[in-house]
Amino acid sequence: MTREAAPHPSATRSRRVAEPGQAGPVASVVLAILAAWTLVALVANWSGASDALIRAGEAPETGRIAATTMAMERPVVPAPHQVVAELWRGVFGFPVTSKRSLVYHAWVTLSATLLGFAIGTALGIALAVAIVHLRSVEASLMPWIVASQTVPILAVAPIVIVALGAAGLTGLLPKAVIAAYLCFFPVTVGMVKGLNAPDAIHRDLMRTYSASKAQILSSLRWPAALPYLFASLKIAVAASLVGTIVAELPTGAQAGLGARLLAGSYYGQTIQIWAALIAAAVLSALLVRVVGLAEAATLRATGSAPRGRPAAGSGR
Repeated sequence: MTREAAPHPSATRSRRVAEPGQAGPVASVVLAILAAWTLVALVANWSGASDALIRAGEAPETGRIAATTMAMERPVVPAPHQVVAELWRGVFGFPVTSKRSLVYHAWVTLSATLLGFAIGTALGIALAVAIVHLRSVEASLMPWIVASQTVPILAVAPIVIVALGAAGLTGLLPKAVIAAYLCFFPVTVGMVKGLNAPDAIHRDLMRTYSASKAQILSSLRWPAALPYLFASLKIAVAASLVGTIVAELPTGAQAGLGARLLAGSYYGQTIQIWAALIAAAVLSALLVRVVGLAEAATLRATGSAPRGRPAAGSGR
């Protein structure tokens, strides 16, 4: 019997040294974004800051104007430090049960997002299985599935919410339906591609062994479709969050990140609007990361990603 050779210690050390170096490009991009953001805030707020100094009887000197643009209460474009301060106050400045807490609003949005994501994923997988096994379903449903994504979600959301409200369905479910509407499409398309990924010769081989469609699905098609599924889920979970926030806008919701955006727009609180947008972006990134971790664990468990295999881009 042969034993697999252990990796050379120098190779392991080189990988460990190389990994921290990846933070350099990321930090450079972040610094570039912050610099561009600060510049845009400076230019956008310059006129307003100059007028404010003149009204206050102060000389509109360049340095004074620049300092004022970074500290305006209601700027056209808030500076990065203002958004960070608002995020800090919203996350740590209030109890998580308070309606002034950003954590509370994020949880409300997350609840509808996860419910809609679950509904959309189940619907997408079911449609993909039906499309792969029944040509009549593919011919009749696939064009409508594609056409459904051409309708602007801002037009669909109020109609769905009003219709469900008339039927007595309010609260979490209408927002989840909008989220599911956005996220089922990438799951359906990805799973159709994945379920058809096995070669025809492999499917024919299983049929020669008298395998049923269910056995071919579970033993051949489904394992081949897993990478496609998780790639689609990463898109779907982000789309689900967008759908939830959009669903909160036309209803005048009292809670959720969409409600924070509405309140900020009503009262001209641009800093609050930007903080809610950044919070939504962070929440989306975390959800995509969770799906990525689930993908890695699932592929390891099914043997598709052996333990110890180097990650893409590791140089091995």
